[in-house]
Amino acid sequence: MVDQVFFPNPVQPVRQDRPQSRQTPASGTASGSSFASVLDAKLPAQGVKFSQHAQERLKARNINLSASDLANLEGAVDSVARKGGKESLVMMGDAALVVSIKNRTVVTAMDRTQMQGNVFTNIDSAVII
Repeated sequence: MVDQVFFPNPVQPVRQDRPQSRQTPASGTASGSSFASVLDAKLPAQGVKFSQHAQERLKARNINLSASDLANLEGAVDSVARKGGKESLVMMGDAALVVSIKNRTVVTAMDRTQMQGNVFTNIDSAVII
């Protein structure tokens, strides 16, 4: 003898007929500015960091960067970032800095004497300031 097993109907979501509302664009996009530009304007300005290795190289090679040098470096990083660069060589006077654009971090630094005859690899852009 087989007992009958009762399987109730599964619970179905309640269906409500609502008219589809159309979302209007935010006021910032109505003026023609892109999301990226609005986001950049809202975010605090990002500086450039120096890795431990880069700090040691700067110190060992007696490379000093002034406030204006740092401002120029930030401008160069911003410029490369806008163009889609990921790893860049930034030439500043007698110094060469390899910068990770994504992390906004100077990876290494060298002066003019170390630059001569050196091959820079794993970069996709260069900026001369």
